[in-house]
Amino acid sequence: MALEPMAIGVMLGVGEDPRESIQKVLDVGVTNAQMGRPGDEWLKPEKAKELKKLAKQMGVTITTVFCGFDGESYDDIPTVQKTVGFVPKAPRKARVKKAKEIADFAKVLGVKVVAAHVGFVPEDRRDPEYRAIVRTVRAFADYLAKSKQKLSLETGQETGPCLLRFIEDIRRPNVKVNFDPANMILYGTGGPIEALKLVGKLVVGVHAKDGVGPTKKNQLGTETPLGKGEVGIKRFIQTLIDLKYKGPLTIEREITGPQQKKDIIKARKLLERIRDKLLAAAAGK
Repeated sequence: MALEPMAIGVMLGVGEDPRESIQKVLDVGVTNAQMGRPGDEWLKPEKAKELKKLAKQMGVTITTVFCGFDGESYDDIPTVQKTVGFVPKAPRKARVKKAKEIADFAKVLGVKVVAAHVGFVPEDRRDPEYRAIVRTVRAFADYLAKSKQKLSLETGQETGPCLLRFIEDIRRPNVKVNFDPANMILYGTGGPIEALKLVGKLVVGVHAKDGVGPTKKNQLGTETPLGKGEVGIKRFIQTLIDLKYKGPLTIEREITGPQQKKDIIKARKLLERIRDKLLAAAAGK
């Protein structure tokens, strides 16, 4: 199902009951979603086909499937450095295997974008681990290319210039960016608008998320409801329009319980007002 430009969506987790999970998308007033890694049971082809059928029946479009790995933790920056993505050396081989399973699952769903946090890539290009991570991500991108899928790298753990350099070193045209402006603030890795302008031509997905920066060393900042943090959501959307971005605006609110749903609905309404006003102004120029 084709989406309108800058259609508002939501980040979706798949629980034991996929119909209930997909219904959550509709309950907040949107019809598209990025999907987090489902349980291993749903990675099986027959279960993926079942999920695809359900999503179609319920009128929900899955735009991206995210990789996620056992053992990852986002408790603080040192823990992220040790546990997240393809950077930790010990589980790297197993994680690549799991990422391929997730890519195959996305293929069955008909989803062309697979996203992932790579982790804290070493800033020194001469570091042997930097080269090893480049080779790892390049090989995964090549695997995706066989199915005409893209690999979308989630922002946050690196500055804009480092992310751009890393992608240039991978040298694969199907490596793109899922831009999360709040993550840059939460990790203290620079201003998101400046970074967005730098990597804008590579952006195929974004998270509409907000937050405030860290107040203590080695700690992450704090996520906030959209519009209550330091992102500057109006400027963020205007920059996307200036960059000719037409993909979805995917709301991500990383809390649980009834407040999550309330915050997502408020975020949707805020995005609708800002987007529609800015698009109308751009059309009138």
